[in-house]
Amino acid sequence: MEFNANRGDRQPQATTNTPSTTPSTPGTQVSTGQKPSGGKWSLPALNMKLTSVVLLFSATILVVALLSYLVIAPKNEKSFVDNDKFQAVFLNGGQVYFGKVANLNNKYLQLEDIYYLRVNQQVQPSEEGQAPVSGDGDISLVKLGCELHGPEDEMLINREQVVFWENLKDDGQVAQAVAEYRAENPEGQDCEQPQEAGAGAGTTAPAGSGSFDDTPGAPSEEDPLTP
Repeated sequence: MEFNANRGDRQPQATTNTPSTTPSTPGTQVSTGQKPSGGKWSLPALNMKLTSVVLLFSATILVVALLSYLVIAPKNEKSFVDNDKFQAVFLNGGQVYFGKVANLNNKYLQLEDIYYLRVNQQVQPSEEGQAPVSGDGDISLVKLGCELHGPEDEMLINREQVVFWENLKDDGQVAQAVAEYRAENPEGQDCEQPQEAGAGAGTTAPAGSGSFDDTPGAPSEEDPLTP
């Protein structure tokens, strides 16, 4: 009897642990949020970095532009108005108004507490057959408000009609006449009663007015006020 060494024996099978592989789709990459060992940034991280740089640069430009505007920007015209003084406003037609500039922009000029000049011509009797001779006139500073149409003490002037305006000195004739008028009329303007006021030589001025001396160089009706 032959003995078969292989009969009835079970040969152990050798088992090896092979690493499991998962199929990967070409062109895909798993992002771990860290910089790869190769030294290149992934696309999402690169986009985030570029966005941060652009925002920082834009904010810097905005701050620099704002500071430049505040430092070198020209002043607004209204900032030149001296609120403690009167202003003279010269118009295209030769009219001049004195008052307080309350508002000023590129459309209109708002004037309050208004005065204007009036020339009172004195007509001398002439010889028969000759035209009357106009004598020297007195210049009166008239307070706005007692005119026939009864205007309010406020005026909106079209900006295109304004040639220029200027602040007046406190020791000028206009400012002094206004101060004298206010001293003589502490309760304001009274259109019912004519008043004798102003710095003239004892002449009677229209209601609510102060008169000036008709000194050489004073403007006349033919030669309106010019600076």
